[in-house]
Amino acid sequence: MTTPLLRLTGINKSFGPIDVLHDISLEVNRGEVLCLLGDNGAGKSTLIKILSGVHKPTSGRMEMDGKSVEFGSPRDASDHGIATVHQFGGTFPLMSIGRSFFVGAEPTRRWGPLTIYDRKRANEIAVTEMRQLGITRIDDGDRLVGGLSGGERQALAIARAVHFGASVLILDEPTAALGVKEAAHVLRIVLQARRKGIAVIFITHNVVHALTVGDHFAVLIRGSKAADFRKGEKSREAITDLMAGGEQMAELEAEIESFSATNDAPRDGAHA
Repeated sequence: MTTPLLRLTGINKSFGPIDVLHDISLEVNRGEVLCLLGDNGAGKSTLIKILSGVHKPTSGRMEMDGKSVEFGSPRDASDHGIATVHQFGGTFPLMSIGRSFFVGAEPTRRWGPLTIYDRKRANEIAVTEMRQLGITRIDDGDRLVGGLSGGERQALAIARAVHFGASVLILDEPTAALGVKEAAHVLRIVLQARRKGIAVIFITHNVVHALTVGDHFAVLIRGSKAADFRKGEKSREAITDLMAGGEQMAELEAEIESFSATNDAPRDGAHA
């Protein structure tokens, strides 16, 4: 069997006396989209921070290509090929597209005795990489990022991660703040990243978006993995029910029905 690109085994995370993650085990392969589903407070954000080097797990093991890894910082995670794109793209509204694309890794050229930022090269690469992801409207790398739509900002951040060699791309709620057309474009970009052989971890609470692009699914509830399944193994309704905590929803529905029956019943002495 193929060794997973990224494997988590028995990951736990506590902050003092508060247990946030409980025995999380996950795998993601190259050219695969793992959808991490869960409602607010499910533990998704903490897991992202462990994967991206912001937090260290309290216990458990992380492996890349079968080798144990530990991340002491986001730089460590990045050096291992893990790139995280947050909801608003992590871009800089007052920077140009080219400058934002290369921030921290600017291409340079010689000008006499000086080394200066190579704006032309940065712009050309940034525009080319975005166009390869289907953003054909962008043809000027000097445009300010602030003038881009939400979907275009996501595309810029994803294009940057791909360009700098990400093997694992973590997308944190990339479609949450987007309209239908913008979200559809981001989902197409996710599929393009998968075709390039990148392992994508797609964090969302939108079941429809997850089912559109996902190969493998995991549901977190209150810091624990409640389900782990492949595409086609569960219906949309079953996944939604799971995320909502099926038993709790059933209890709530029973309470609502009981309340409605009590309050809708005719009262003694009531006039028609």
